[in-house]
Amino acid sequence: MKRLSILAMVAVFFFSCVSKKKYVALEQQNGELRSELQKTQVEKEDLEKKFDIIQARVDAYNTKINSLTEENDAKLVTVDNVAVISNDTKKAMRETLKNVDQAKLAEAKTLKDSMDIAVAYNLQKSMDTSELSEDEDIDINIDETVVMISISDKMLFNTASYKVSNKANDILQKLANVINSEPSVEVMVEGHTDSRSIRTEKIADNWDLSVLRATSVVRKLQDDYGVAPEKLIAAGRGSFSPLVENDNRDNMAKNRRTRIVILPNINKFFALMSNNGQTAQAEMSENAVDN
Repeated sequence: MKRLSILAMVAVFFFSCVSKKKYVALEQQNGELRSELQKTQVEKEDLEKKFDIIQARVDAYNTKINSLTEENDAKLVTVDNVAVISNDTKKAMRETLKNVDQAKLAEAKTLKDSMDIAVAYNLQKSMDTSELSEDEDIDINIDETVVMISISDKMLFNTASYKVSNKANDILQKLANVINSEPSVEVMVEGHTDSRSIRTEKIADNWDLSVLRATSVVRKLQDDYGVAPEKLIAAGRGSFSPLVENDNRDNMAKNRRTRIVILPNINKFFALMSNNGQTAQAEMSENAVDN
C-alpha cells in the first residue's frame, strides 16, 4: 500500500513536469507568432506607403497624358524665324481670316503673311484711331501689325526742353484712350531730334534729349492718363533716324518728333479677340496658313 502511494506521487510529479514543459514551449511559440505578426504588420504598412507613392505617380502620369492635347495647343511655334505663336493662336487666326477679303488673303504666301493680315485686320477694327485727327503735326500709319503715330515736338515740348507742355494734354489724352482700349498691346515711345548739337547743364547731347523726351511722355501717360506702366517702353533715337535730310529749317522741324509705336502682343491679342459673328462667304486658303 505504501509502495502504491509512492508510485502515485512519482506519476503526478512526472506528468506535472511534462505539462510545464509543454506550457513553456507553447508560450515560446506564441511569442514567436506575435513577433511574426508584428513584423507582418510593419511590412504591410510599408507596402501601403509604397503603393500610395506608386498610385500618386500613376495619377500624375494620367493627368499629364490627359493634358497632352492642351499642352500641344499652347506650345509655341516659330513663324518664319521672326515671330513665335501658339497653336491656339493659329486657330484664332484662322477664324479671323475667314472675315478677311479673300483677294487680300490670296496675296499671303507664308504663315507670317497670313498672321500679318489677320493682326492688321483685327487691330484696325479694335483700335479706332479716328480720334487722332491727322494734320501737319500728326502722322498716323498702320504698317502690317503695328500702328505708328508721329507727333511733332512743337505739340509736346518747348524748344530744347524735355518737359511736356500743357498744350500736349489733349493729344496725350486721346493717345491714352487708344492705348487703354486694347489690353493686348505694348507701346514704345521713341524720341527723335534734328541734327543740331545740344549741350546744357541738364542735357548732354541729342541722345540724352531724345531719351529724356521719351521718358517724359511715358511718365505722363502713366501718371496722368492711367496707362499701365508694364505696357510702356521708352526709347531714344537721337538724330540718327531722320525722316528727311536735315538741310533746312522745315526738314529739321519734321525730324524733331516723338513716335508712338503700338505693338500687339500676338498671343494675347488673339486670346482677347472676340468673335464678331460674321461668316466668310468663301473658305480661306489652308495652304496660306500652313506653309
